[in-house]
Amino acid sequence: MTDFVLVRHGETVWHADNRYAGRTDVPLTALGRRQAAELGEWAAGQHLDAVLCSPLSRSRLTAEPAANALGMPLWVDERLYEVDFGRGDGLTRAEMAEVFPDALAAFLDDPVTHHLPGGEDPAAAAERAVACLEETALKLPDGRVLVVAHSTLLRLVLCRFLGIPLARYRRVFPRLHNGALTELRLRDGQASLLRFNAPVH
Repeated sequence: MTDFVLVRHGETVWHADNRYAGRTDVPLTALGRRQAAELGEWAAGQHLDAVLCSPLSRSRLTAEPAANALGMPLWVDERLYEVDFGRGDGLTRAEMAEVFPDALAAFLDDPVTHHLPGGEDPAAAAERAVACLEETALKLPDGRVLVVAHSTLLRLVLCRFLGIPLARYRRVFPRLHNGALTELRLRDGQASLLRFNAPVH
């Protein structure tokens, strides 16, 4: 049995405008840095066996206080990158509606079959992230692991493990809060959702 505490990185400077942040390395806001510090304070009182994160700075900077509090190295894994949103990266939904309205409408109807123009297939993104977690579970079969990554990627991971069609990730999990805790347990090939969007305090 391996428990994964999944955390979306802290707030970024694109949060206020709700811009799609994929592979662009967007910095944290002051609130995002506080959320990272709060995650570190929470981690100091937990039994955790590893801290994993995406290579993007918003993920690394959110995860570092937790790793430091636990006195353990930070495992950075490229399979935890956010989904690449292609031409949608850096745009708001209103801006996408001006640039590629038909593609946006198709995406909103089925974001997997019709992912954003020039972007990554969400099914492929889910597979790489799931492979990362499954590999970690094999390394730490009785462990508890903190994973700091990204909103769309983590929602896809939840759907894949819980048997929910990937195309429903936006409807079933409309939002992951920055810095909140979502806990997933893997045991004997089965997944259980223990908590979702729980505050660190």
